[in-house]
Amino acid sequence: MIQMVHEYGASWIKEEIVLKDLIKKGLSIGLGLAVVSKEQIEKLVDELVKKGEVSTAESKDLINELLEKGEAEQKQMNARIHEQLEKVLRDLNVPSKADFERLEKRIQELENKQ
Repeated sequence: MIQMVHEYGASWIKEEIVLKDLIKKGLSIGLGLAVVSKEQIEKLVDELVKKGEVSTAESKDLINELLEKGEAEQKQMNARIHEQLEKVLRDLNVPSKADFERLEKRIQELENKQ
C-alpha cells in the first residue's frame, strides 16, 4: 500500500515537472520571451559600440546592467509561474507532497498496529 502511494506520488511529481516545463515554454512563446546569454548580450553591445551608440567605456557597465535586468526578470517570471502552478494544483485539488507523506506515515502506523 505504501509503495502504491509512493509510486503515485513520484508519478505526480514527474507530471508536475513536465507541466511546469510546458507552462514555461508556453509563456516564452506566447510572450515572445527569449533567454539571452551573456555572449549574445556582449555581441549586441559590441555592435552598439561599432555603430558609435555606446562608448567602449560604457559597454562593460551596459553588459552588466542588461545581465542583471535579465536575471531579475527571470526570477520574477519563475516566481509568477510557481504561483500560478500552485494555484492550478490547488484549484484541481491535487494532493501535495506533504499530503502524500502524511498518508504514507498514517499507512505505516496502521500497518504497524497489526
